[in-house]
Amino acid sequence: MSWLGPVYKREVGKPQPFFPFGPFQFRLPFIHYRFELPDFIQGLLMCAVCLGIIPVLQEYLGMPFEIAITIVILNGFFYLWHSHLGDPVVPGWITPAIPLLLLWLKTFPEGVTRMHALIAFELELGIFSLILGMTGLAKRFVDLVPDALKSGILLGAGIAAVRLVFQHGGRFDLYPWTITISIGFAFYILFSNHFKTLRSKSKLLKHISDLGLMPSLVLAIFVAPLVKELPWPTIQWGFTIPQFYTLFTEWTPFADRIGWPPFSLYMSAAPLVFAVYIVLFGELIQAEALIDEAREFRHGDEDIHFDANRNNMIVGIRNIGMSMIGPDASMCGPMWAAMQVVECERYKHGPEAMDSLFGGVASFRWGTFTGYFFSPIVTLVKPILPIALSLTMLVQGYVAVRVGILKARTFNDLGVAGIVAAVLITREAAAAFGVGIVLCALIYGKDFFRNWNQYDKAKDPVFNSRIGEE
Repeated sequence: MSWLGPVYKREVGKPQPFFPFGPFQFRLPFIHYRFELPDFIQGLLMCAVCLGIIPVLQEYLGMPFEIAITIVILNGFFYLWHSHLGDPVVPGWITPAIPLLLLWLKTFPEGVTRMHALIAFELELGIFSLILGMTGLAKRFVDLVPDALKSGILLGAGIAAVRLVFQHGGRFDLYPWTITISIGFAFYILFSNHFKTLRSKSKLLKHISDLGLMPSLVLAIFVAPLVKELPWPTIQWGFTIPQFYTLFTEWTPFADRIGWPPFSLYMSAAPLVFAVYIVLFGELIQAEALIDEAREFRHGDEDIHFDANRNNMIVGIRNIGMSMIGPDASMCGPMWAAMQVVECERYKHGPEAMDSLFGGVASFRWGTFTGYFFSPIVTLVKPILPIALSLTMLVQGYVAVRVGILKARTFNDLGVAGIVAAVLITREAAAAFGVGIVLCALIYGKDFFRNWNQYDKAKDPVFNSRIGEE
């Protein structure tokens, strides 16, 4: 499929070609990156996960299905911005923070007041992220925060994601057999050493592995009705017609019945914005770790790095835009962790599997964006939307815990991380961040302010030896 290849070829060890565009790197499909067909196909079905926010918008904001799916389509358009502006990630929701936002929204009466609260929160979060990215403070945060605190945020976010599925009355209680069988299959093809051995010997298994979570969703479509947990899908033909006019004139701050939130709501949203950014910050750490790990597997054939400042600017623009034209309870986050893992795992298999990480993540998001418009796809996956959401939560939780543990360098790091994670789950993100700072200050003293990227703790007698040597 040579026609899928880019016009501009990458030199070995160099960045993927791009047009300079201020702080961004502008890339076009087929011009600057190879269009990856397996990732596009996977995206067509994985749009089911993005559609999973529709029941939340209907329940908490009273939106009709047609308005909710229009918001999903707008969000999907903004998803495309990351890879085409130089950010090699699969963007997504700020998933672990969704329960925090929903809990806060429920403190407001349904209707205009609750919409005002969501608009104020999302606009403020966008401005905060944009300022951090433009000033360069986002990258400094990632570099300066101690490994113990990074580890704790990742551990807590991972456990919180798993908790959403398994908490009493949660999705697992409603669909135990479907979730168990589907997630078991997903973990096997994504992470199993045994499957990796089989994959190397079979082209069919290699293609199945390249599709990531999609085979598990296909399995769920059949398993759910067979175990009588969900109905068979009712396929409808045609195309989704977005209701942009109705959305803009009835559900945005420009609508007469909604209007702009009062200043008091922006003040009320400020603590939650800070708490959610801490969760977002954890995803920045995770994105950097996943991309660094993937680059090392490719032995430097592509010079690819994660820039937290660039990511923050795009996240900020997305949240500001959605707050004005399509307020969304899923929020606009820096990374869809489950799919970033899938893309990075495919990327590790070499240029034959995926030429550039930019091509992989862009092709995937083109797939999800296309899938929203095909009624057969939407109606096929509509019954399993709760399962799709559960699968991405569990994979995200698994990866966040794995990366969080690896971020800890000493036993002291692990101890602090455990406390931070526990506070994050039982209290709130802001409290966890505060506890982590106090513990790091007490345990590490003046070394809290070191450059943690360059500081070799193994040579400092103040610290325990590295975990691997103990």
